[in-house]
Amino acid sequence: MAERKPQGTEGTFRDEKQLSSPESLSSSPKGFIPPHGGYEQLHSFQKARIVYDGTVKFCDRFIDKRSRTHDQMVQAARSGKQNILEGSQASGTSKETEIKLTNVARASLEELLEDYRDFLRVRGIAEWPKEHPHTRRLRELNRQPNPSYETFQKGIEHSDPAIAANVMIGLIKLTNYLLDQQLRRLEQDFLKEGGLRERMTRARLAARNR
Repeated sequence: MAERKPQGTEGTFRDEKQLSSPESLSSSPKGFIPPHGGYEQLHSFQKARIVYDGTVKFCDRFIDKRSRTHDQMVQAARSGKQNILEGSQASGTSKETEIKLTNVARASLEELLEDYRDFLRVRGIAEWPKEHPHTRRLRELNRQPNPSYETFQKGIEHSDPAIAANVMIGLIKLTNYLLDQQLRRLEQDFLKEGGLRERMTRARLAARNR
């Protein structure tokens, strides 16, 4: 059964094959500590890095640098990116920590999404619906191979704050969708393989049998 997309994202972006488990991204000797890291190849991390860079640009242009909102938005964007990284690195010895930190990243980006929506709402600016021409353009850009900050730069750095904020909202929605997929995959992997203690037990039994 196809997994349900979060409300407001269906049809907005292409379905990506999410690299949701860092375990497949790096190699290590056989044993009870599985391969881990490789966060830069995670689609969620790639998009979260774009969201962070774009948020720094947006806040420096449209949010008073002396305000708490400026710092909070930048920190929420950083938390989204850094917690994906830290969870990936921790996955070798703690699946629980990986799941927890990935969920922290998801929560931070949801907070950031609401900040952008507040920005639009208090200024009487509408959020783009999924079939808006500019939303469709975001969808087209995301279909390009290996989209980067430069792929979305024109929209992110647009002089009109209504366009810039809506582009950032679209990118955050996509990142959150990828993180939702990632969390479901991590849950399935944990139920199937267990955590470090189970791996240690299996490795010890295998060593005894040899």
